[in-house]
Amino acid sequence: MKNKQLQAFFDEKVDRYNRPDFIAADPVCIPHLFSKKQDIEIAGFFAAIFAWGNRTTIINKSTELMQLMQMAPHDFCLNHSDHDLKNLLQFKHRTFNATDLLYCIEFLKYHYSKHKSLETAFFPEIIIKSAKENIVERGLIHFHHYFFSLEDAPNRTRKHIATPDKNSGCKRLNMYLRWMVRNDKKGVDFGIWKKIKPADLICPIDVHVARVAKRFQLLDRKQADWAAAVELTQYLRTLDSSDPVKYDYALFGLGVMEKYR
Repeated sequence: MKNKQLQAFFDEKVDRYNRPDFIAADPVCIPHLFSKKQDIEIAGFFAAIFAWGNRTTIINKSTELMQLMQMAPHDFCLNHSDHDLKNLLQFKHRTFNATDLLYCIEFLKYHYSKHKSLETAFFPEIIIKSAKENIVERGLIHFHHYFFSLEDAPNRTRKHIATPDKNSGCKRLNMYLRWMVRNDKKGVDFGIWKKIKPADLICPIDVHVARVAKRFQLLDRKQADWAAAVELTQYLRTLDSSDPVKYDYALFGLGVMEKYR
């Protein structure tokens, strides 16, 4: 397909999937359970971190965690008792276990005791002021260092929080940033973070998205790593420079929903 034909095809797929009826069967339904900004941030963070494997399982385990956090994740992180934490000890999702969960809550308590939003954990003023380009890459690297800066950070938890420093594609965190930053009023993404623009985002990439991207010759790189995510996003910016990551809906929809090969 030529560029204009491909853009029209992708735009049609974006319109098909970027709508409220997409929410119920996707992990984004978890932060949609809440209206308070901090609850949305925390629920979205856990739903994104859990987002690998079967989507129904992801949603069920995320819902289970929100219920264990009394459907008030921000208040729980700040004000939990030892008894509340004991109720979490049996929680497990694939390789994410209670050790990982308790540390995440410890970090969130530490951060929210000093800041009103999780946005500053990714994009503090020093990143915003100094990064003229690659701001998401710098933000994710900063977040990884900050997240594991507490004294008792478990080494095992590092596998759950990706970083471009390790050339990870950072699919789950880029998806989380899409939820928090994009604000097209279509009802799926929240647009509650304002420090960066949708134009700055990097497209979430996994094996499904990479397969579709290669099928349309948008991607040369073999691995679904950070370099591939950047390469794909650079192409998507030729279709829409102000909102390239809206095409995540098209690529995901074609790869996962339509099994496009």
